Amino acid sequence: MDVLKRNNVTIQGNGKEVMLFAHGYGCDQNMWRFITPAFENEFKVILFDHVGSGKSDWSSYKKQKYENLLGYADDIIEICETLDLKKIILVAHSVSAMIGMLAAIKSPKIFKQIIMIGPSPRYINDENYFGGFSEKDILEMVDTLDSNYLGWSSAITPIIMDNPDKPELTEELKNSFCRHDPEIAKHFARVTFTGDNRNDLAYLQIPTLIIQSKKDLIASIQVGEYVHQHISNSEFLIIEANGHCPHMSHPEETINAIKRYVSK
Repeated sequence: MDVLKRNNVTIQGNGKEVMLFAHGYGCDQNMWRFITPAFENEFKVILFDHVGSGKSDWSSYKKQKYENLLGYADDIIEICETLDLKKIILVAHSVSAMIGMLAAIKSPKIFKQIIMIGPSPRYINDENYFGGFSEKDILEMVDTLDSNYLGWSSAITPIIMDNPDKPELTEELKNSFCRHDPEIAKHFARVTFTGDNRNDLAYLQIPTLIIQSKKDLIASIQVGEYVHQHISNSEFLIIEANGHCPHMSHPEETINAIKRYVSK
């Protein structure tokens, strides 16, 4: 299978340095469209869809491979190896922040910097850890996914976006969720929301910026601070934004945060 076709890889921009964008759960590469034009003059901008998302080759989805986030991390590594990429800047949203982290731990020479937007290593509360949701909450959510994926998508997307004054973004996110194959989406959700990558944070040595919305109902400031405290070479930045998708709802604030970091 052609790796670039499998992940629907697209390349834009004229720069020599590479910026790779990795989308979050339920999304696809189109969600970066408010961000990427700001970087195309200075960088080669590479976008892709996780297998099972967007215009990726859905037939490449193998449940066993994607039983945890390492399968997605291996895909990022394969994309970079196919394009012979080294010392790239990875911009990763939500679950892709953990996917990118795993890729960077496995193949650190590929990465120069990682920019995480709304990362969470664990969504379920634990002793001395606040992930934002009880185990009961998550298990009930997964059960709802199994029985009524479209209904769940309609209910969760306003919470994820959390910008009621921009209903078109909520509608776009809902439509993106609904375009996914329900069986793949259910499995990816289970892997995402029941996973635990807290112990992996200490192994990441790549310089990392954590961008955090001041109000995020999916990954709170407390979660972002936890990620920062456990990644040794990291910076933590709270931007003036609401919701879990600031690259869509507050693109200028997100662009400015990225530019300040990569220009250091």
